[in-house]
Amino acid sequence: MKIAMWSGPRNLSTAMMYAFGNRADFHVIDEPFYGPYLRMTGLAHPMGDEIMASRPESGEAVAAQLSGPIPGGKPHAYHKHMCQHMIPGMPRDFMADCVNVFLLRHPARVVASFSKGYENPTAADIGFALQAELYEHVTSLGLTPYVIDSADIRRDPEGKLRALCEAIGLAFDPAMLNWPAGGHAQDGVWAPHWYASVHRSTGFAGPEGPFPVLEGRARALADEAMEPYEKMRSATLI
Repeated sequence: MKIAMWSGPRNLSTAMMYAFGNRADFHVIDEPFYGPYLRMTGLAHPMGDEIMASRPESGEAVAAQLSGPIPGGKPHAYHKHMCQHMIPGMPRDFMADCVNVFLLRHPARVVASFSKGYENPTAADIGFALQAELYEHVTSLGLTPYVIDSADIRRDPEGKLRALCEAIGLAFDPAMLNWPAGGHAQDGVWAPHWYASVHRSTGFAGPEGPFPVLEGRARALADEAMEPYEKMRSATLI
């Protein structure tokens, strides 16, 4: 089984990668399209040169790797994807070979968290519209897309991970609930900029507190993302 997990930034995506990466039967890969995305867009991201050097492949080469044999002889693979990377021209054919899962987080929380590490983000940077588009693409392939909310995972990690595994036909492994502090061998080179808090963790954080108070451009950005977010929330959640 190959799981393609689709989320935006600051969305529990790294913790989910660690959960699956702590299983002995999974190979994980961290944001494989990040390098091609930066080369195609010319965007200036933190550690951009290092990212492009560490991800030198074209989008087509990445897709071919994802569709090929799973490294290490593992029976399963987990692909951590950022929806905003899947811009026009990025190949999507590999999605037909995957179990596609969509990981949600409320836009206000995403904007508040992402803005701490990236100045003046745009709607394209946080990926909500592309997430909804990718969901529709999966349905157009005749496949079942699965949707899960990060807030639900944080409230009940074992219950929601068990439900996710059951939905996609995978045996639950208790190893998913905890992982060693300090990161994962498959972390992207950008980990020092973005992963500090999850590197200190050994499991999922508890339920989130009150919503952040946003003003000005940040509030407008979160409001803009609400329509695709609510569209995804209206799908059948795991």
